Amino acid sequence: MAPSFTLVDHPLIQHKLTILRRSDTATAQFRQVLREIAFVLGCEVTKDLTLGEVEIETPLERGMFPYLSGKKLCFVSILRAGNGLIDGLLDLVPSARVGHIGLYRDPDTLEAVQYYYKMPDAIDERQVIMVDPMLATANTSIAAASLLKKNGARNIKFMCLLAAPEGVEAFGAAHPDIPIIAAALDRELNDHSYILPGLGDAGDRMYGTKG
Repeated sequence: MAPSFTLVDHPLIQHKLTILRRSDTATAQFRQVLREIAFVLGCEVTKDLTLGEVEIETPLERGMFPYLSGKKLCFVSILRAGNGLIDGLLDLVPSARVGHIGLYRDPDTLEAVQYYYKMPDAIDERQVIMVDPMLATANTSIAAASLLKKNGARNIKFMCLLAAPEGVEAFGAAHPDIPIIAAALDRELNDHSYILPGLGDAGDRMYGTKG
């Protein structure tokens, strides 16, 4: 089964993404624009949420109207950079639950190493939207998705800002059942597994730290 890859080329997202790519964009602006992009991307990634009906009273009459049904969805941040997308998603869906997966990339092997995992209950009954700004080698996102599945998650999507072709291929091979939603598909990875043209290290730029 081929992986589902959706490129969200909304003009506002592409404009804001250019701001993030600029090397002279200040930390505060980087955080704010990242939050804004997450909101618009969130509209795409949640467009197929299940709706039921609820009876309410409008100022003029009573009737049945659409209402989200089932367990509240869960946004899962791959720490630490994934946290930059969570606020924008919670602006869109304030009632959502939030989980966190802590993984870091071993500098020698480039493999993902787990250090934290915390999820809301009934993860098997929730739509799970896993988020990380970058899909580069895909080692981290593959490991995160595997952890979610191991702990019962059955309905997962992955949302990112930038993806490299190598990462899309690797993630799709490991998890062909998980759709990928991205704002851009960049050219390639460099020798240090950074996305080109990319925007640098999203976590460092978001928090004002150095790699």
